Amino acid sequence: MTEEKKMNVESFNLDHTKVKAPYVRLAGVKEGFNGDIIHKYDIRFCQPNKEHMEMPALHSLEHMMAEFSRNYSNNIVDISPMGCQTGFYLSLINHNDYDDVLTILEKTLNDVLTATEVPACNEVQCGWAASHSLEGAQAIAKTMLEKKNEWSEVFA
Repeated sequence: MTEEKKMNVESFNLDHTKVKAPYVRLAGVKEGFNGDIIHKYDIRFCQPNKEHMEMPALHSLEHMMAEFSRNYSNNIVDISPMGCQTGFYLSLINHNDYDDVLTILEKTLNDVLTATEVPACNEVQCGWAASHSLEGAQAIAKTMLEKKNEWSEVFA
């Protein structure tokens, strides 16, 4: 058996056939030159290669998670959608409390459920304002919240 070459990107070294979405997984830790530490989380909403989020819903969920999550933490650096449309990456600076990350995510997704509009959903503040779905984002958030008890279980 030949060993596969280790890739530079952490998620490329993850066997996507062995994970069980939804989950929240610490995907990496980086220390800056001045001692700041970035924790990057893989927040997987959909089972890789089996399902994905449709782009308008994912786009709206990105806007809402980016805006609402910052109401619960000043340590958030970024929330970015995965190109495969199965989840998001959440990066925090100087914050390594996994349980708090789960709480931030839960509160944020609950805010998505009660939202009446998508923040910054206009041509001035968004690069593709025509591609949004509040209802789609809310359906994704609802499904994720219904499986909250599974978030810590990464592998099947």
